[in-house]
Amino acid sequence: MTKPRRFRWLRYLIGTLLILLIGIFATGWFLLAGSRARLDGEVHLRGLQDAVSISRDALGTATLQGQHRDDLSYALGYVHAQERFFAMDLMRRLPAGELSELVGSKALDTDLNHRRHRLRSVAEAAYAQLDAAQKHTLDVYAAGVNAGLADLHVKPWEYLLLNAKPQAWRPEDSFLVIAAMYLDLNGDGRNERELHIAELRSVLPAPLADFLLSPDPDWEAPLQGDLSRPPVIPAADVFDLRQAPSATKGDSSALTAALLPALDEARPGSNSFAVAGSLTENGSAILANDMHLSLRVPNIWLRTRLRYPDPSAPGGQRDASGLTLPGTPALVVGSNGQVAWGFTNSYGDWLDWVRVQRDPSDATRYKVPEGWATIEAHDEVIRIKDAPSHTLKVEDTRWGPIMGTDTDGTPLALAWIGDRPRGYNVNVMQLEHTDSAHAALDLAPTFGMPPQNLLAADSAGHIGWTVTGNSMPLRKGFDPQVPSDWSAPDTGWVGWVEPSQYPRIEDPADGRLWTANNRTVDGAELDLLGNGGHDLGARAQQIRDDLRARNSFTPGNLLDVQLDNRALLLTRWQRLLQDTLASTHDPELEQLRQLTATWTGRAAPESVDYRLVRAFRDKVKENVLAPFVAQVKQHHDDFSWPGMIDAEAAVWALLRDRPAHLLDPKYDNWNALLQDAAHQVIDELGKQPGGLAARNWGEINRTAIRHPLSRALPSFIGRMLDMPDEALPGDNNMPRVAQPGFGASERLDAMPGHEAQSILHMPGGQSDNPLSPFHGAGQEDWVNGRPTPLLPGPDQHTLTLAPIAS
Repeated sequence: MTKPRRFRWLRYLIGTLLILLIGIFATGWFLLAGSRARLDGEVHLRGLQDAVSISRDALGTATLQGQHRDDLSYALGYVHAQERFFAMDLMRRLPAGELSELVGSKALDTDLNHRRHRLRSVAEAAYAQLDAAQKHTLDVYAAGVNAGLADLHVKPWEYLLLNAKPQAWRPEDSFLVIAAMYLDLNGDGRNERELHIAELRSVLPAPLADFLLSPDPDWEAPLQGDLSRPPVIPAADVFDLRQAPSATKGDSSALTAALLPALDEARPGSNSFAVAGSLTENGSAILANDMHLSLRVPNIWLRTRLRYPDPSAPGGQRDASGLTLPGTPALVVGSNGQVAWGFTNSYGDWLDWVRVQRDPSDATRYKVPEGWATIEAHDEVIRIKDAPSHTLKVEDTRWGPIMGTDTDGTPLALAWIGDRPRGYNVNVMQLEHTDSAHAALDLAPTFGMPPQNLLAADSAGHIGWTVTGNSMPLRKGFDPQVPSDWSAPDTGWVGWVEPSQYPRIEDPADGRLWTANNRTVDGAELDLLGNGGHDLGARAQQIRDDLRARNSFTPGNLLDVQLDNRALLLTRWQRLLQDTLASTHDPELEQLRQLTATWTGRAAPESVDYRLVRAFRDKVKENVLAPFVAQVKQHHDDFSWPGMIDAEAAVWALLRDRPAHLLDPKYDNWNALLQDAAHQVIDELGKQPGGLAARNWGEINRTAIRHPLSRALPSFIGRMLDMPDEALPGDNNMPRVAQPGFGASERLDAMPGHEAQSILHMPGGQSDNPLSPFHGAGQEDWVNGRPTPLLPGPDQHTLTLAPIAS
């Protein structure tokens, strides 16, 4: 029997579609495969003096071995480009304000903010003033990058998707990568924190502002110096909410939006700690470092081992292992057999707002100590993919670009060390050659990088701490926490801190050092560093106490500290919640009481009690601070709570002493505020599927480590690019910092001279290509906290780069 013709057409149509789909899939597979890094064989290239061997183990750790560090810089550029060129391109485009040219108008707002700093011009000026040796290093590295890019069979797959052509790497682009780190570690170069502090201080009485912004001595753990003074609650004659004009009857969601981002924001930063050789079996000190950053695919770092002749190394052979930063030739953190080193963000104050007094008769002039100066105007053209270009007019002063407005409408210029060419060099590469912690600390004031806490530990058992960076400003005549007038003589940044003035600690008596973005010093040294948003300190205190709980250490013991997810800060909040619930017979609160009565005290994925207590703390802080935020928003509609200020000290003092004059008048008493916070937790979480009992921490604390383009693709393709979405332990205010898409970008536990016993975790993998054997390699160990060796395992692949015979 003959089938109807319409079914024959249907079969033909289905067959044609299948062939098309197979063709599309095969083409996509071919293009992805063609853009994978070359792993084996021999390649002859111009620019090398001698051959370099590049071997990779199962994790993709790149071991580069050659006769000259210059050749290794070239080979490192080659490897970076083959594995990471698209990520490197994003890293240079972000600070330069050039993302729109690649991805379109969605990136325009980001470009507008960053282009005001004219960081490409800064990078070019920084490169121009380098000495010949550093220029040569960057030239060689750039040549290697471009050789690696050219040697791919197919351009990186992201450019195929974007229908774009990758642009050659220039030597000064390495400084744009450093500029990206300045932005990431210095509030995106916007300093909104101090603008909001100024708004708050312009409305509230000084004693009240001081109280709300005060640090918390209960949680501080400085390396040296005294704790801060306990916060002083201002009396009713200073400020009384019962007498103040009501300001909390408006949109409560607007108040929440003004509070939550700053109170619960991810904080780029990190942990670093060290123990002296007197506390280890073999006499070598041990360093731990985990830098907390936004996480993505591929990871920001690349696992690398560098081996080359070096007369200053034991046996004349330098052998350094750790992490390189693609886009630069530097081993950023690691161990060289004699010294291990690592960094955390210092959160010193590296940005200041300057009031610009324009000439009333000529707006192109502004007041300076010697009279009037002319504002420099720059037309910055931002090219936009598939759209007309956008021209941004940048007004520049001697202090920096005009980027803000003071509370009285006066224009503000932003003075920022990231805008100074002097703040860029590759002196950090000298750490590869240091033979002691002391020598590493000596180098720190020469580094052209964002000022960081540097911890060093050496094979002889010594440990030390200082702050890095050659651009620490000397301030005079103004309060750096609020906008100020620098037009008076002897006011503003009057020079740079000399190396001899840098705070420094070596070989402390108890053999332990720690930093976790907290305040590290006090007095004159704190005045030099300033306060750019120090962490509350609970994390640093927990690390300090973990270290003091032992008298003997291995690298694995330091990893245990890095993985500590105990919620010590929340313990008193759990007790407060239980006391609050015990004081009421409200049946709606009974389930919340039962679920938090047993306190596991850990930010574990399965923990319901942790999530509920944490949510209670958030709601209480919102309720306590809301009337003060509302008062400021009446005068400054754009106000939000100043970033990096946790307000734990002020809120807890109010809950302890319960002053009626600082209670939101909508509550009859403080217990009513606390009970309302408990009801808010139930309203927000209890109505979700499964009710309160199903609200464990792992439900919202996920890995969320994604490729930048995965959201723009169908979900089944996006899942190929991203890391598996898994529940994670950890949170803010504990050593194991973890939030979706944010956390430890690495975990290093290095014992110099005993690298075979050392540990290195890294999420996200070495490669951005989903067909690479190293895509996501190491992710599972990072998630589960399983020790991964610092040193590479057996070679799986070997590629030789050989010079072209002349």
